[in-house]
Formats: sequence, structure tokens, C-alpha cells
Amino acid sequence: MPLGVRRPCVGKPVFVLAIVCPGQGAQTPGGLTPWLDLPRSADALAAYSEAAEVDLLRHGTVSDAETIRDTAVAQPLIVASGLLALGALFDRAPQVEPRAVGALAGHSVGEITATVAAGVLTPGEAMTFVAVRGRAMAAASAVTPTGMAAVVGGDGGEVAAKLAGAGLTAANLNGGGQVVAAGPLAQLDALEADPPARARIIRLSVAGAFHTQHMAPAAVELATVAARLAPADPVTVLISNADGAVVKNGSAMLTRLVNQVSNPVRWDLCTTTLADLGVRALIELPPAGTLAGLAKRALKGVDIVALKTPDDLDAARALVSAHTTATTAPGDAA
Repeated sequence: MPLGVRRPCVGKPVFVLAIVCPGQGAQTPGGLTPWLDLPRSADALAAYSEAAEVDLLRHGTVSDAETIRDTAVAQPLIVASGLLALGALFDRAPQVEPRAVGALAGHSVGEITATVAAGVLTPGEAMTFVAVRGRAMAAASAVTPTGMAAVVGGDGGEVAAKLAGAGLTAANLNGGGQVVAAGPLAQLDALEADPPARARIIRLSVAGAFHTQHMAPAAVELATVAARLAPADPVTVLISNADGAVVKNGSAMLTRLVNQVSNPVRWDLCTTTLADLGVRALIELPPAGTLAGLAKRALKGVDIVALKTPDDLDAARALVSAHTTATTAPGDAA
């Protein structure tokens, strides 16, 4: 296993509260509007916009669904949404309180939000990084018309065979009977016309075949940006969506952020790690809903808050308060 990566100690339930961060496709028009009424949010968003060179105020409040579907807009918008909520939740810079939060994970671009929460990247570094990521992935997507579609239900073996037969990649393995197929639009059309038995095909609001070989040029460009950063080590457990491993080294995590743009997201393995770590409560940052829904099916008995708007902050703060003194430091994994 690479330096700086540790497997969790299975059967050692010391972590009780996790925060997870959603990926692209979760964004909705006007999603930032209610957050801007909170103290310091407008100033923070202005700083994030400057770092990303994207007008996040406009895109988070008045831009329509088609505009924020643009990868170059959607990715910094999603990370900024999570950072605003983190700042409100902890009433400080968007970094978690290690005494309260036992684990962090992010799905796809949400993993960048998670690295800020873990103290690996500063908000400014993250917004610069995600802006380059979004532009580079948009450029890679423009080479060939590609997209993604969720395959929900069906027999796992038949789903895999259908995707392989259509020349599609299983780009996200989300667990709970959900796999996201990615590839050329014509091949997605063919899958939609002839889906696996007992499976639904749901097109996603993304503009490319993310986490496939189609994104290899974006990974090269992102590596250049990463080489100029000096990441810190995480302040709490940070789970990688590449394989569900716990990453304790900031440089190792940054390398994984580069590589993940052209490799599958294994959210199913992240969920397994959360269960192995003994997670008993979970908060999903905005734009929330997708990961909370997956957690409800896969993490039975876990208290879950989907932090969609500031109206959900009291419930999220209650979880944080309840678990502030409940976590203990992790031991080294075997």
C-alpha cells in the first residue's frame, strides 16, 4: 500500500460522526441563496470566487440549470457550497473540529471539499485547484460527446456485462444497487434503449464521462497545479474514494485527487470503511441529499442529517455537540 495510506482497524469502533461531501450533479439553481444571509458568507464567497476566477455569486443565485451544468462552473460551485456550510457549522474557517468529527469523505469533486475540512488544503488552494480541474475536465469532455447515467437496480453481474458490452465504464460504484456508467453519448443511448433487467437508467446532470480514460488529459494538467501546492497532513481521518483507504499523508492525498479524475469512484468502499470505523452519525454537506440517501440504505441505524439549507444547521450542530467528546484518536492500522 502506498506511503501515507492506512487501512482502518476493523472492529475498533472509535469514530462516531462523519461528514461527507457530494459530487457533481447534485447542484441546483439558486442553491447558495439561503446561505448568503449568514454572517461572513458573502465575504467568504467573494474570496472563493476570486480564487476560482468564477462568479460564484451569480451562478449560485440566479444562473439556470443549464448554466450550472457546465463542468467549469459546477465544480467550484459545489466546493464553495460545502465550504460555506462548514464555516457556518463550526463558526470558523471551513475546517472541522477534530474532537467532534471522526471521519471525512467526499464523492468525486466533493473530495476536494473534504480535504479542506481535514486541513490538507486551504480554501484558497482548493478553489484554485477545483477551478483548474473543472476547466480541464470541460476541455477533455469537448473532445468527444460523452456523459454519465446511473444504473439503479438489476443484477450486479448483468449490469457489469451490459456496460462492458456497450463499451461503457463503471465510473462510480456507489453501493446500494447503484452504478454510474460513463462513456460516449451514443453508447449511453444504446444502454437506455436496452437496459439490464429490473434496472432504471437515469441520465446525470454532467457534461462528460468523468472518472474514465476520457479525462486523462485533465489529470495531466491538474498534476502541474498540484506540484505547486504544499498540502498539510489531515487533522482527522480522511477516506479516499479511490479504494476506501484512510489517507494520513497530505501529499499522498493530493496525488489521489489528481488521479481520481480519470479513475473510478469507489463510494461503496468508502461506505464500508465508515461502517468499519463504527460511524454512528453522519452529516452531508450541501448540495446535500444524494449521499445521505445512499447512507440510509447502507448504514442502518446511523443518525443522518442532509444539510441542505441553513434551516438544517440546528440538527447538524446537535450531532456535532453530541459527539464532540465521544471520539478518540485512531490507532495505526495493521
